[in-house]
Amino acid sequence: MLDLILTTAVALFVTIDPVGLGPMFVGLTAGMDQRYRRRMAIKGTVIAALILFFFAFAGDLLLRALGIGFAAFRIAGGVLLMLVAIDMVFARESGVRTATADEREEARHRADISVFPLAIPLISGPGTMTTIVLFMGRAHGDLAKQAVVLGVLAGILALTLFVLIFATKVSRILGRTGITVLNRVLGILLSALACQFVIDGILASGLIHTS
Repeated sequence: MLDLILTTAVALFVTIDPVGLGPMFVGLTAGMDQRYRRRMAIKGTVIAALILFFFAFAGDLLLRALGIGFAAFRIAGGVLLMLVAIDMVFARESGVRTATADEREEARHRADISVFPLAIPLISGPGTMTTIVLFMGRAHGDLAKQAVVLGVLAGILALTLFVLIFATKVSRILGRTGITVLNRVLGILLSALACQFVIDGILASGLIHTS
């Protein structure tokens, strides 16, 4: 159970990236007062939570409706998480983990950034949706393990809300270099987890038989 808590926490922390969201949120809300920032942070986190909990409960049904086997989704999810990990290790930005430059530019002209780009794709992006479906699939049939996954998700979202509300202070404390170093270390851990998902998917598909 401890292993599940740690792997889920690391994967969700890396894909949501609360620490990295801080500077982006400060940029998106530049010139706005603290009351506006707090409202956007709370609203965006709540919307993202609804999206992620929906995928946690309905992800498996959605895959079945589309005729996608869970083994195939594990392999695809592992590849997607590897792309996220590569972006983190090499300190690159892409649409997989963050909003693109065009999306951020569009957001600067919006009065309400809570839905776009904050909830989607910054908090509940493709990598995070994939991660929660994968971990809920791993815990399929075990209510205790599923409760652990959902509890960890709630905890990471609460941490994300805290960072967004105090984004200016958090960014000042860690600094750009500190955030980059942390992201690179977590990216290495995520790359190993992504490989494990691919291996699990290949073994589950029956393409490789182990004695």
